[in-house]
Amino acid sequence: MPNNASQRPDPDVLLAQLREQERSAARGKLRIYFGASAGVGKTCAMLQEAHRLREEGASPLVGVVETHGREETARLLDGLEVLPRRQVEHRGVRIAEFDLDAALARRPGVILVDELAHSNAPGSRHPKRWQDVEELLDAGIDVLTTVNVQHLESLNDVVGGIAGVRVAETVPDGVFDAASEIVLVDLPVDALLARLKQGKVYQPAQAERAAGNFFRKGNLIALRELALRRTADRAEDEVRAWRIEQSVEAIWKTGAGLLACVGPDGGAEHLVRSVARMASQLGTNWHALYVETPGLSRMPGRARERTLAALRLAAKLGADTSTVAGDDVALAVVDYARSHNLSKIALGRSGARWPWQRRVARRLARLAPGLDLIEVGAPAVAAKPETASATRDAAPRALRPLPHLAAAGAGLLAAAVLMPLQDWLDPANIAMLFLLVVLLVAVRFGRAPSVTATCVGVACFDFFFVPPHFTFAVSDFQYLITFAVMLAVGLITGHLTAGLRFQARVAAQRERRVRALYEFARDLSGVLVADQVVEATQAVVRDSFGAGAVLLAPDADGRLAVPGAVPPGFDAGIAQWAFDHAQSAGLGTDTLPASPVFYLPLVAPMRTRGVLAIEPDAGRWVLVPEQRRQLDALAALAAIALERVHYVEVAQSALVSMESERLRNSLLAALSHDLRTPLTSLVGLSESLLRGEPPLAEQAAGLAGALHEEALRMSTLVTNLLDMARIESGQVQVNLDWQALEEVVGSALRASRAALRSHHVMVRLQHNVPLLRFDAVLVERVLCNLLENAAKYTPAGSRIEVSATLRGAVVEVMVCDSGPGLSPGSEDRIFGKFTRGERESALPGVGLGLAICRAIVEAHGGGIRACASPLGGAAFVFSLPAGSPPDMPDAELPDGFDESKQ
Repeated sequence: MPNNASQRPDPDVLLAQLREQERSAARGKLRIYFGASAGVGKTCAMLQEAHRLREEGASPLVGVVETHGREETARLLDGLEVLPRRQVEHRGVRIAEFDLDAALARRPGVILVDELAHSNAPGSRHPKRWQDVEELLDAGIDVLTTVNVQHLESLNDVVGGIAGVRVAETVPDGVFDAASEIVLVDLPVDALLARLKQGKVYQPAQAERAAGNFFRKGNLIALRELALRRTADRAEDEVRAWRIEQSVEAIWKTGAGLLACVGPDGGAEHLVRSVARMASQLGTNWHALYVETPGLSRMPGRARERTLAALRLAAKLGADTSTVAGDDVALAVVDYARSHNLSKIALGRSGARWPWQRRVARRLARLAPGLDLIEVGAPAVAAKPETASATRDAAPRALRPLPHLAAAGAGLLAAAVLMPLQDWLDPANIAMLFLLVVLLVAVRFGRAPSVTATCVGVACFDFFFVPPHFTFAVSDFQYLITFAVMLAVGLITGHLTAGLRFQARVAAQRERRVRALYEFARDLSGVLVADQVVEATQAVVRDSFGAGAVLLAPDADGRLAVPGAVPPGFDAGIAQWAFDHAQSAGLGTDTLPASPVFYLPLVAPMRTRGVLAIEPDAGRWVLVPEQRRQLDALAALAAIALERVHYVEVAQSALVSMESERLRNSLLAALSHDLRTPLTSLVGLSESLLRGEPPLAEQAAGLAGALHEEALRMSTLVTNLLDMARIESGQVQVNLDWQALEEVVGSALRASRAALRSHHVMVRLQHNVPLLRFDAVLVERVLCNLLENAAKYTPAGSRIEVSATLRGAVVEVMVCDSGPGLSPGSEDRIFGKFTRGERESALPGVGLGLAICRAIVEAHGGGIRACASPLGGAAFVFSLPAGSPPDMPDAELPDGFDESKQ
């Protein structure tokens, strides 16, 4: 039986539990009513719980409950206090949202917040409702809420593949798993479909569409299975957490978890495949465990690779694989099974020749009588040749002659030294000195040479120190007992000393690995650029593993940049595959294992940051679990360091860009304000000169006219600068009102008459264009800028056309021309600030007109783009939301009109 120390709870686990309890005590409790789809009764169950709490004396507050027109849900709100919703205006529509600030001010004991996956309206404190709930929980308020299975983030793609619809509103699985309680609200599929037909899920029109799309019977059955499985997983996690918290040692057979005990024999792969089939038939999870004892750690290389191959096969077949170190295989297996609540243990049929070698199954039965032990039969074709080969591989290692010769020489030397002292030493002391030699040989050379030293020591003691001397004959029977005890003590001492020597060596190796990880993490904590991470990673791999390593980082297109110095067997194609698939490849893997280089992707939380190419100098050490775990840890540290450096660079770049933008906006605002007043005066004075009495002479009038035009152009430029500064600072207020688009088009044409006097202008407005809700002044500015831009970049006599078309929920307005058009690739770039269609052009302007157009259109909830014109030149198209205009008396609108000036 295991000792009492093994049954004590882990102090670190207890400390973590206490900290979690302290945190949970100050935090509210979250109860989620969980279902397969809408209509199963989650909201009703939540409201019924609120009524029960009210009857018990509590005062639950309804923060937000969506009835969706269901009468039975609305009736359950009677008698409950409902928090008024906050009104949010978005794109001209008033939306009723949950009032988080009011709920925090009220601080109720329990609050109901329906539809946890809901997306809040723009302008809310949090973009998602589950974030509102997190703030309520942090304030110590208990929350009741509802979630459908399709809204869980991890199942979003699965549900999309089943139903053909990807849900945009999701809840992180961490929020679901952290809930204090999950209440499954289930309803048979036929009953749910009956409720849908009765109008108890959606309104009749919606119900008809839902029945033909999402609410198909096959979809609902699959969603119900997902909900039940997710709830079962949650229950399994709760059972495991409770067992850890209460330090429960006994196995609870709440599930059919399987544990495959992988050993070094040739039937390991057969065992793994058999257990994988059993787990599939039982529909349960399974684990594969390998216990590495001091004896097994000295296995020959081929047997060790066979064991590791079995573990890789188990991982490929869906098992959770683990490798633990221990002196007692049975005790390690039982501890692992108890910690993971695995009730069935599968072992391969033992091929041991002697009865005392068949002890693992018996010890398992004695240590944990409640476990089910499954013995898997041997494979049809035994691996005898491979086992024999492994034995031959081990033979040279076990029969190295020099340690045995040294051990024998140590025994003979001890006899030579003790011969002159036998008159002064008792035979018992001489025997003890021979045992001391055995101990020293075991410490220096190991177990097998200590056996040689024991045999030589017993023989020398008999030959030189037991009468009759110089013969192996024994005159006293007592000396036979001495010989037997001396031999037994020598063998046991040598065995124990060699085991301690091995454990000390293993502990030293672990200490070196931990120190290497610590020093690597310390070095990475101070790096500032990616090159330092690369150098530190290559250095630690070279020092820790004695292998050549190259870290390859990707470029902006996701292609690995190959440095000049790479390992001889390096293959850029394999490295790129490992990067693209975030899987290791090459030596020791299932992907191109013939390669002499091991390719390990550096997977960070956000994305893969590179590939580490390693060429071991000796052997296939990447197959050893301890080495691979250390290498994975080094790769994870390097990936996180590269990601941190990347985001530091991104943050610095963003900060510089923000400061540059702020400085530019401040400069624009200062210049525009300081220049606007004198320019306004200049425009007025020039206009007074032109219209004053008596009239100016012809030459003076021409100069005054030119002065007036340049002053107007400069005034327009300064106005654009001021408008852009105001837009960037958020000071522009959009005054929305229902307007007729043709009126704004007409006023824009009149305002741009001077610029369009040398062009032919055509206006085509569809008769079905409705009233639009926009700011007439700002939209007129957009049209003026587009018209003047078209006139500026097209030759005299060109055609310019303005058209408007109703397309679904938006109205598209196009201003196109028959000029030279846009240069390829500039369609999006020209909307940037201070960007012009022609670089170093003689045409006046600073490139702000289109940037102002985009800012104004986006402020109205629309979009603007540039494209090729149907007339052969350039076209600019902006869209405005159609909305729902108020009822107006019918009026006939002209299809279009022509206006041309020569």
